[in-house]
Amino acid sequence: MATETWLTILSVCLFAMFVGEMISVYNFLINIPEDDGFLRAFSADAKILQFISIGIAPAGILAGIAFIMSKHYGSKRIGGMIIVGGIILLVGMYVCYSMLDKIDDYYITDSVKYSPILFMVLSVPVMGVGAYLMKLKKRRPKKQYF
Repeated sequence: MATETWLTILSVCLFAMFVGEMISVYNFLINIPEDDGFLRAFSADAKILQFISIGIAPAGILAGIAFIMSKHYGSKRIGGMIIVGGIILLVGMYVCYSMLDKIDDYYITDSVKYSPILFMVLSVPVMGVGAYLMKLKKRRPKKQYF
């Protein structure tokens, strides 16, 4: 397989890893164990920022590099995998957004509240890039007459 195919596979895996990390943080915020106040000072902002920097940022960069590498000839396989990454991101962030109602108001911060919305919006261009890549046709080589 070509390099851009492996980059796209890694991108999809990073999209899935980011979604899993975010769901685990939101699940932890719902089920914080009762302690003697130690976890009352817990803030998910730092963890969410960490997950963005090690999950979604590299996933987007790798999907972009794979797109740039294959945009001249188009690829249904690579475009389909980029679309799958966007769908994973959209569904995962919808699950996180649906978990917001169950989280105690004490733990709701701007990053906890707005991160799922931001990444649901950003999943649409990812799927659009994949659809564009699937639509491209291979260019015919120019004939050399001389």
